[in-house]
Amino acid sequence: MSFRRPVRTGFALLSLLAGVATGCATDDPDIEDGELAGFPDGKADGGLEDGTPEARGVLALVNDRAVTLDELDHAAGLSSRVARNIITHRDGPDGSFDTLAELDAVPYVGPATLRQLLAYARETGRVVAAPRVEVIFSPQPAATTHTKKVAEWVRGARHSIDIAMYSYSDSEIAAALADARARGVEVRFLFETAAEDRKLELAARPGSKSGKIEAADIDVRWVNKILHHKFAIIDGPRDDAGRAQTARLVTGSGNWSYGGASIYDENTVFIDGAGELAVSFQREFDLLWAHAADFQTATVFPFVASTADLDAVGLDDADPDAGALFTSANFTVQRGATTFRIDRTSTAVSDALVAAIGRARTSIHVASGHLRLRAVSEALVAAKQARPELDVRVYLDQQEYISASGHNAQLAELAACRASATTPARQWNCETKDFLFGKQLGDAGVDVRYKTYAYRWDYSYALQMHHKFLLIDGQELFTGSYNLSMNAEQATFENLVHLRGATYAPVVATFEREFERLWNTGRAPDRLAGLRATIAGASTIPLVFDSMALSWQEVTELRSLIRASCTVVDTTEYRENPSSHRTCPR
Repeated sequence: MSFRRPVRTGFALLSLLAGVATGCATDDPDIEDGELAGFPDGKADGGLEDGTPEARGVLALVNDRAVTLDELDHAAGLSSRVARNIITHRDGPDGSFDTLAELDAVPYVGPATLRQLLAYARETGRVVAAPRVEVIFSPQPAATTHTKKVAEWVRGARHSIDIAMYSYSDSEIAAALADARARGVEVRFLFETAAEDRKLELAARPGSKSGKIEAADIDVRWVNKILHHKFAIIDGPRDDAGRAQTARLVTGSGNWSYGGASIYDENTVFIDGAGELAVSFQREFDLLWAHAADFQTATVFPFVASTADLDAVGLDDADPDAGALFTSANFTVQRGATTFRIDRTSTAVSDALVAAIGRARTSIHVASGHLRLRAVSEALVAAKQARPELDVRVYLDQQEYISASGHNAQLAELAACRASATTPARQWNCETKDFLFGKQLGDAGVDVRYKTYAYRWDYSYALQMHHKFLLIDGQELFTGSYNLSMNAEQATFENLVHLRGATYAPVVATFEREFERLWNTGRAPDRLAGLRATIAGASTIPLVFDSMALSWQEVTELRSLIRASCTVVDTTEYRENPSSHRTCPR
């Protein structure tokens, strides 16, 4: 799929639809226009734009590689010359049609051709309602969490539920899954925790998280790499390709847990009726499921594979405004095996993000728990240096803060590694090893803030900034489970959805508003000043405090003030037991 931003193209919808009579599209065969005929422009008569169901249906038709020249010529009623020109473009170096403008540029394609294509797209079921997208940002009160919405969708399932989940502990979803299974809904569960639960003695496994899922008559399996996905496909095309257009998809950064719902900064996207995305995620699930190992208990679940032919459904290029990226593209696996192996030469998701950063013209906004991916970090710096006016802002969790001395140490370690690397493989290892890039970006002129809530990070009290999303020019959104790290790229199964264009503009705008809210976390004028005053004068010094979005300099100064006021803060006791030391006596 091409990821170019579509150009908005209009044509007179009323005049177009006037030529769409009831009955078969072949009533007026051998349709074509003049060689340079163009679609009518303007919106005065209710013009159609890219992203509408009609436009998406036409593009789905001309991009479907299962559609032959003969079908366009005879079944769709085009002239053989027009049919040949469309197929030549589709199968040529330019690839699929991203917009109506690209289709309009094909010789002999004009208003009459478009009327005929729309009629045939309707006749063959390709004109469907636009996808419906909702996002829930965490943290939320209990009544409005993403886990509550997931449970609601699970309760509405009629045929199947496929889940790939890193962390899961929500009781309401558990009850909804058990009920779905009791109603006859087929459920399959890929679970990261099962990789640990399987190490228990057989008698102890039923009491584990995985065992409790299987107690509801749900097969649980695990893969040999880290499964960091957080997605579910509800009533998807696993056994009926026709369900792709009505499938429901849940994905995002949030685990199905109390922390993901009510403590951390997260996003979970609910997508209803996006056929191409449903097919993409079903393929991902099927790949992992086919090569997963069984979580074994006394109850033996037979392996149940998907049966739908997803290649025949014709949705791979149906929606030029939506796509999915998976790190599974960086792995290889043999037929029948359960061992995925990394292809060190492949960085599929990172490459797509670097390309997106390179095409930015006005803004790049990043909210990520981690920033440890060299290619993306260097692309951000290059974009800012090439266009100093570009609004490049990066919001990170405080785990990504590194002191000046720590940064200098990691630079020295990198230099030594490069100097001693005598082979390309060793050089690659140097370039991809863990490195905190936040300070380096700040030094290069990129605005970086850290969600700061403690002197020392500890899981027991961390209010993590756990998002993983990137916005380009306020028009493109990448969001999902993928951390900006080489670990995510080449050691973990991850996903990102890529949304843009008219259909998804509202959700992209919602993410932009969320970024601005995050960027200004705790920036009230008296928040930082009040904390500094407390540290400087109170008898008890807080080491855990309300969250603030702070620059590297602000974090550094705050930490220095705490060290000066709490002389024991860096002792072994405080370092090794941070959860027991949330304050410090002066």
